[in-house]
Amino acid sequence: MDEPIAIRSARRDEVPRIVSLLADDAIGSRREDTTDPLPAAYWQAFDEMAAQPGNLLLVAAAGGDIAGCLQLTMIPGLSRRGSKRAQIEGVRVSSSRRGRGIGEMLVRHAIGMAREAGCGLVQLTSDNARIDARRFYERLGFVASHVGMKLSLD
Repeated sequence: MDEPIAIRSARRDEVPRIVSLLADDAIGSRREDTTDPLPAAYWQAFDEMAAQPGNLLLVAAAGGDIAGCLQLTMIPGLSRRGSKRAQIEGVRVSSSRRGRGIGEMLVRHAIGMAREAGCGLVQLTSDNARIDARRFYERLGFVASHVGMKLSLD
């Protein structure tokens, strides 16, 4: 890694840059809307996340820029003997900074936060088309133990 990286909570003024990161690949570019001004739904989502305990938007800050991001949500539940689980979503690293360990740093940081919060499990989903992402998560110890299913409500 050639620049210092700080993992921290995202600030509201960083929402446009984070949305740009989410759109910074073939799949994300079809899902996100990076028009200026940014659609109000993104601002509302950030505010709702910030107000919900255990719902964190983390960024990897580098040299005054946002090099990566992920959402970490702690979910209380009855299954697994009342264990909390952590859900990781929206992991992205800037295309110009991929391959430098930033994604690993972000995910490992999130795992550490989940452990400190008493979670017994960290889970995530990755689009089937993201072959490199699946290898990345497997290298970090994640196991494809379940079949993920989604129902679009759009």
